[in-house]
Amino acid sequence: MDKKIQVLIVDDSALVRQTMSSILMSDPYIQVCATASDPYYAAKRIQNRIPDVITLDIEMPRMNGLTFLKKIMSQHPIPVVIVSSHVNEDSDIAIKALEYGAVEVVYKPLVNTKEALEESKIQICDAVKAAAISKISRKSRKIHFSPVSPNFSSDVILKKGTIPTKITTTNKIIVIGASTGGTETLQQILVNLPIDTPGIVIVQHMPEGFTKAFANRLNQICQLSVKEAESGDIIKRGSVLIAPGNKHLLLKRNGNNYYVELKGGPLVNRHRPSVDVLFRSAARYAGKNATGIILTGMGDDGAKGLLEMKETGSKTIAQNEKSCIIFGMPKAAISLNAASETLSLEEIINRINN
Repeated sequence: MDKKIQVLIVDDSALVRQTMSSILMSDPYIQVCATASDPYYAAKRIQNRIPDVITLDIEMPRMNGLTFLKKIMSQHPIPVVIVSSHVNEDSDIAIKALEYGAVEVVYKPLVNTKEALEESKIQICDAVKAAAISKISRKSRKIHFSPVSPNFSSDVILKKGTIPTKITTTNKIIVIGASTGGTETLQQILVNLPIDTPGIVIVQHMPEGFTKAFANRLNQICQLSVKEAESGDIIKRGSVLIAPGNKHLLLKRNGNNYYVELKGGPLVNRHRPSVDVLFRSAARYAGKNATGIILTGMGDDGAKGLLEMKETGSKTIAQNEKSCIIFGMPKAAISLNAASETLSLEEIINRINN
């Protein structure tokens, strides 16, 4: 990159502003150009200098983050990353923020342990980088991640298996992976699917707590039954299971039934849950009975797993560049020749329905 990403931090807590500044400035591709204690001060900062990305708290004095976000998106769209606390009441508001145009939602920095701080750094910096290259951004950027050690593969959760044999069940399943831009994309897909659609399992990169609010929101507007997954949940026709934030999700089989299992463990491809973990488990236990779909998102999580699915007979689909908010994860899958088809969002909906 020829220029660092300029970030405006908006939060009423001086400690959070200081911690966020320290985290973001630790990345060689990010520069904190200003901070603001509330949206009114933020508006003044924007008048002086337009940032590439804004990190925005939800609950603030004088004007809350949601109101400020709506003003930004209606008057002068700038990529926004919502930085939220662990308060449960924030979850529904954060999902609404994504509907209003926020690019990502992340938790406020966790500093209670060295491991938690390191994971917070990864998630916050990656969210800002994703926002900087999203279609909301006014600039086209090429961003390469700084090396992060250790950067685990799905081997730490599930070893690669052989091509599945003796799969007698004919139950069909659909597994989907998404990241930045995925919440709106998934909503567009799911609201257009009928009640008799094969069972669907989804990994959407999202913090713990927000996945439940996201699932509840989708359940209200879809014909399908949508819920945050729990270990042991059966994958049934007409149902959608969404991996909870902070847990890896694996697909398993017991006789003729497919079910899900949740696991802890390290970040895989910088994420927990990881799309690669889900796709690898689908390759091992479902094979030709599965369809894998990789949607908009930054990075390469899911690319290798989709290739494994293809090698075991699964149908594999990548979202095309034109319909992606960020053509990162699908592009990585396509470059590995992991996708049998590259389709638009509308074509993906039609393919599932057919």
